[in-house]
Amino acid sequence: MCEDDHGIGRRALFVTGAAAALTLGSVSFASGAAAADGQETRTVRGTLPTGSPDFVYLPVEVPHGVREIRVAYRYDKPAVPAGTPGNALDIGLFDERGTALGGEGFRGWSGGARSEFFVRADDATPGYLPGPVRAGTWHIALGPYTVAPQGLPYEVTVTLTYGEPGAAVRPAYPPARAKGRGRAWYRGDCHLHSWYSDGRRTPSEIAALARAAGLDFINTSEHNTHSSHAHWADLAGDDLLIMLGEEVTTRNGHVLALGTDPGTFVDWRYRARDNRFGRFARQIRRAGGLVVPAHPHATCIGCNWKFGFGEADAVEVWNGAYTPDDEIALADWDGMLVASVRSGGGWIPAMGNSDAHRDPDPVGLPQTVVLADDLSREAIQDGIRAGRCYVAESSAVSLAFTASGPKGEHAGIGERLRVDPDAPVTVRLEVTGAPGRTVRFVTDQGVLFTSVLPDSGTGTAEWRTTAAYAAYVRAEVRHAPATPGLPGALAAFTNPVFLGRTRA
Repeated sequence: MCEDDHGIGRRALFVTGAAAALTLGSVSFASGAAAADGQETRTVRGTLPTGSPDFVYLPVEVPHGVREIRVAYRYDKPAVPAGTPGNALDIGLFDERGTALGGEGFRGWSGGARSEFFVRADDATPGYLPGPVRAGTWHIALGPYTVAPQGLPYEVTVTLTYGEPGAAVRPAYPPARAKGRGRAWYRGDCHLHSWYSDGRRTPSEIAALARAAGLDFINTSEHNTHSSHAHWADLAGDDLLIMLGEEVTTRNGHVLALGTDPGTFVDWRYRARDNRFGRFARQIRRAGGLVVPAHPHATCIGCNWKFGFGEADAVEVWNGAYTPDDEIALADWDGMLVASVRSGGGWIPAMGNSDAHRDPDPVGLPQTVVLADDLSREAIQDGIRAGRCYVAESSAVSLAFTASGPKGEHAGIGERLRVDPDAPVTVRLEVTGAPGRTVRFVTDQGVLFTSVLPDSGTGTAEWRTTAAYAAYVRAEVRHAPATPGLPGALAAFTNPVFLGRTRA
């Protein structure tokens, strides 16, 4: 074992893309002349100060003949004053192809979920990609998520194992279509985490929970890695469509790459001020995916969405158990609907997902229910993109929401009822599975209608209006309020029906 000190004096500042990063001194190994199946280990230590760049790269010179690279790390977590963030250090790996933003060198990311990992040709730790360990300069990526006032002392141990590489892994991916029911309403959860990032469930456990929750489709969304893509094929079936994606977890918010092509990696190493998000939003779309900002008003460090919504195909308004930040996201989204009416431009549909990580997080709370022509990746995405969807807290809750005009005109969720401004319009909501809940109809003026459902949970609410009075109408189903004077938590909500002849 060899030890080295990577203190502040042995660092260099360089720029990758738009984000400043810190590069430490290289870790070197022998020329590769070690005995077959022998090992070499190096340990380096250093301290990162407060104000460190988002990413710190530790170069590792890997010689020929290496079968496996293994990395373990630890860091100090000193006590800090109340309200002051303590130390949190993420970790990942790039191979000899480099660390360029959006480049091909990415080999895995575990964030703060693991203290060690390995990569070799035939296998890798969840979160990392198996493949050849070629000679050259590899980089361990350290991400000082938060740094305590005392600094962040760290220790990284790198072990190389020499020998013949194992057989390369050929990935298999789930099909892009399931049997389905033709044009129908399909239920899904598009924000889920397995042990391939910071979740604690296996893909098999998640698939079983999805089926138990009455879901027809799911989307994988591991933090900053696509390593799980090749581990879902055997879990898909006629009854469950499994789409592939990523939760792109930047320091200025998280975005779901929803339903991308298998093997698509989307980089996350930028902030809003770097003006790079548009580039990667376009990459998501080129890979066949949707761009969906996740939990935009979440309160965790780095979770609040700062990139704007100009590139969004939809927005995750409801994330997991309904909380005040979801209420803020709902109000913010409603403000965007009003702005779209005022400008005559397009609108951004809303969706909801569980963001489930581990027990007892429920899969499918909430779930997005999509009207699609088929149970396929393309059809589900078309339905979400068009806003032909509503969000429900479980498969027990079903909605049918329509608007009709005086001459037989008819429009459903996400559609436009083309009527004259003063023509009478009837808005109708049919609900099942929501006993004693309150129905609210929300327009660009606010809440203009409320009604209480019977104890059976099945009921209908109707309201009459005009396009001149309401530019759009959307429906909410809510629980009784926990605090008097405030709205209760959502049980379900719909995307809007637009009224009038001008396209929103």
